[in-house]
Amino acid sequence: MGSRTHASNPADLGEGTLVELFLDVVDRLGDHPALGWYEEGEWKTISYRKVFNRVRRVSAALGDLGLERGDRAAILSGNRPEWAIADYGCLCAGIVDVPIYSTLTAGQVQFVLANSGARLVFVEDREQLDKILEVQDELPDLKRIVVFDRPSGELPDRVMSWADFMARGAARIEGVADDAFRAEAGAISHRDVATILYTSGTTGDPKGVMLTHNNLRSNVKASEQILPIDERDTTLSFLPLSHVFQRMVDYLLFHRGCAIYYAQSMDTVADDLKSVRPTVVVSVPRLYEKVYQKVTAADGVKGTLVAWARGVGDRWAEARLAGRKPPVTVRTQYRLAKRLVFSKIKEGVGGRLRYFVSGGAPLAPEINKFFFSAGVVILEGYGLTETSPVTNVNSPHDFPANFRIGTVGKPVPGTEVRIEEDGEILVRGPQVMKGYYNLPEATREALDDNGWFRTGDIGEIDDDGFLTITDRKKDIIVTAGGKNMAPQPLENRLKSNRFFDQPVLLGDQERFITLLLVPDFEVVEGWAKQEGIDASDRRRLLENERLHRHLMEEMEGALQDFARYEIPKKIVLVDEPFTIEDGSLTPTQKVKRRVVQKRHAERLKEVYDEENRDRDVFTAW
Repeated sequence: MGSRTHASNPADLGEGTLVELFLDVVDRLGDHPALGWYEEGEWKTISYRKVFNRVRRVSAALGDLGLERGDRAAILSGNRPEWAIADYGCLCAGIVDVPIYSTLTAGQVQFVLANSGARLVFVEDREQLDKILEVQDELPDLKRIVVFDRPSGELPDRVMSWADFMARGAARIEGVADDAFRAEAGAISHRDVATILYTSGTTGDPKGVMLTHNNLRSNVKASEQILPIDERDTTLSFLPLSHVFQRMVDYLLFHRGCAIYYAQSMDTVADDLKSVRPTVVVSVPRLYEKVYQKVTAADGVKGTLVAWARGVGDRWAEARLAGRKPPVTVRTQYRLAKRLVFSKIKEGVGGRLRYFVSGGAPLAPEINKFFFSAGVVILEGYGLTETSPVTNVNSPHDFPANFRIGTVGKPVPGTEVRIEEDGEILVRGPQVMKGYYNLPEATREALDDNGWFRTGDIGEIDDDGFLTITDRKKDIIVTAGGKNMAPQPLENRLKSNRFFDQPVLLGDQERFITLLLVPDFEVVEGWAKQEGIDASDRRRLLENERLHRHLMEEMEGALQDFARYEIPKKIVLVDEPFTIEDGSLTPTQKVKRRVVQKRHAERLKEVYDEENRDRDVFTAW
């Protein structure tokens, strides 16, 4: 197996379990706030000691209901304290938990429950309960359903409320000392599977990724050397805990004493950031893209001011990122830009933020640089479900030696990264999964005999060990003329233009590249009104030839330094955004390219059939 480059960050992280991390922080910070939530008009918290007591009850109740070590229990819910408490309860009881995205349909939920053989499932509310009830006859292994928010009326057979479940656990441990629980939980091996996470594949059935206690625990121990966190920190948790990214980082934050507040919903994140005022936050590029688009969409006097501040910020950031002190004139202008523009951005995320950690999808360097100039540090990282997930991440330590915009950072301690001859990234380390559940052939395809995991991503490693992700191997476009192009760098460039919200490049085995585009409608409609174009009907607006011509000019300007064959020849405008709910986005809001292409196949076929049309003619949706 030949490789071109190889970066490693050796470290002895030891071996251990998530249970050990949990018990350690409970002993260290018993009365410190651990978990927070919004209820009855205010934020409430519970301490580590109270979390411990509830986790004991969960573990006891699971045993009382007949679940044994190695059995599976699923969690179908949004982020909330009960999610974490159920999770820790399973971990301490040796139960393998199976997170399920709350956005999945009943049929998709059925597959995960059946494939994993889950004997119990925790569900959030009536909506999630109904999904289970719809398919329960096809789930012979499922014996119990526990509902966090008890629905009104009589509960069906095999369904019990969270309150009754916890009462059952309390009765079982009455008079039993903590030491007995600690001894039983402490007997769990670091080699034991802690969780099975089902990947949201775009083709075929999802695969269950088996992560051991030490896979996740080693990732916590490695990440804490890179990311400074302690009990003075506060976070807002809103990415789905069903995805390994938020979940592992929450293990890290919990272990380090950072108070974890759960957002009320995805719709309230902007308001929750302002009220919780977190110091550390995990997010995906979509959040930064939306903030960036909103700020840069300003027009008139405000738009002129923002454009000036961006220019000043760029010059200031270039010097800082190179380790130099900005010139006096730049520093003077920057102080004014900070007061007039950049301070508003920091206030928008609560005013206390020390840094974001970004993952799940690539972040456009231009957007990251803009936030950096605004005093908001985004530490971009990289990883996969199969790697627990972090393999690389930028760090604020020894700035700027360990921070480089446009990369996903150096390998975390204990991790090796290599680039194959075809550009594929391979990873080896203690965080690499045990394998795919009941899929030995798929496991052998992904993991070689020496422990190297094939990521399916294409990348490069520079002389300092920083990794840059070029694209997904399966997303590389090969045109009919044999030209290879990676779509993500172009898509990221387009996202930094205020007119482009969700750009997707397509054209595999075709004569040219086509841009499938969801424009930023607020910006497009504002532009149309300035141009005297009727913007009252969105579909009709997207058919306007002047808008088409303008978007082509914007696209060509943004992509002017790319090769001519990489630049799209035609654009297909889409009038509805891609969403998680419609299956176009993954839970971390990455576009599912194949799903989008299939959904718009008819329009794309029309584009490619119009072989003799000029470049300035567009196909609009």
